[in-house]
Amino acid sequence: MRCAASVIVAHNHPSGDPAPSSEDIEVTKRLVESGKIIGIDVLDHVIIGDNKFTSLKEKGYL
Repeated sequence: MRCAASVIVAHNHPSGDPAPSSEDIEVTKRLVESGKIIGIDVLDHVIIGDNKFTSLKEKGYL
């Protein structure tokens, strides 16, 4: 990544369940805070499961 103004973070859950864990939520908060420090907005954190996904922005964690 070079000269990014914003990012969308994504990862998968091998279990297939895209529900965010407490660690996912904590990492999201830390990413958002880190982004503020360096001037890069975190637009969303998406968790991918079996044929479905969860947006932490839609869930209110951003």
